[in-house]
Amino acid sequence: MKRTAQELAEYVGGQLRGDGLVVLESVASLKNAGPNDLSYAEQKFKDEVGKSRAGCVIAQSGEWPSKTVIVARNPKLAFARAAAWLLTEAVDDVGIHPSATVAPDAKIGTRVKIGPGAVIETGAIIGSSTVIEAGCYVGKQTRIGEHCTLYPRVVIYKDVTIGNRVIIHAGAVIGADGFGFVKDGAAHVKFPQVGRVIVEDDVEIGANTCIDRGSLETTIIRHGVKLDNLIQIAHNVLIGEHTIIAAQTGISGSSSVGANCLIGGQVGIGEHARLDDNTIVGGQGGILNGKHVRAGEVLWGTPVRPLKEFLLQQAYLARLVRRK
Repeated sequence: MKRTAQELAEYVGGQLRGDGLVVLESVASLKNAGPNDLSYAEQKFKDEVGKSRAGCVIAQSGEWPSKTVIVARNPKLAFARAAAWLLTEAVDDVGIHPSATVAPDAKIGTRVKIGPGAVIETGAIIGSSTVIEAGCYVGKQTRIGEHCTLYPRVVIYKDVTIGNRVIIHAGAVIGADGFGFVKDGAAHVKFPQVGRVIVEDDVEIGANTCIDRGSLETTIIRHGVKLDNLIQIAHNVLIGEHTIIAAQTGISGSSSVGANCLIGGQVGIGEHARLDDNTIVGGQGGILNGKHVRAGEVLWGTPVRPLKEFLLQQAYLARLVRRK
């Protein structure tokens, strides 16, 4: 969607310097940008602005008389917000594709797109301006809010609640049964998996990520959580607001992760573990069953330990002499 530099400056609350009538259509790096692209420069790269062909650059400070610049306190954040607005695609093909199957009693909001081969089951509710791409499945009694995007082949089982402005990438599965069994001799008897999943507003869920329904309770993903690709979240797990979790992390049943946590890639969290707010766990960290991690701790290793302790131990290990 085309925007002028003036419109973008007003949108992000920045100060415009230069030609406010410059029309911008897309975004690019300083190196690759052209006359119709918006770019940004962090302070350490501001010397590159003068060399860029970008139609407009967001920067923290500096003077470039021949350039159109938006001055913002946090250029990267302002760029992210401007880009989201600039790259918003108008959904021109709203409506239900002829090959989609929509239950007669499903409630579909205004300006909804339902793509080829999608299935919307009985009792489902789809909010206004939501996009459901090809091959998606929305189960019985599931509710999806407004302005959501489900990319192709997303599967949402029955009785799941999805908030507003949620993005779910291709292949994600939400609401499958948790991995719960009770041993009877050599056999394994399935424990009931009849709980729910609630995904609150402004969550993004990566491709092929799986979020299991609660067994007897509810799996909850709080407001603003960002989940990378290939993450496994088990039954009854709670993820706090604005937490970020990187790819290939696995979280076992009945664990909780607080608000504003940073969880690195390939982290393993055991069942009934509890991470308080503002916890940071480095990549491939391992958290044992039932462990309680205090607020604000920075941890690494398997099992996890404070970062300073982990680095010291690694230094000592590096000094060990190999036996021939």
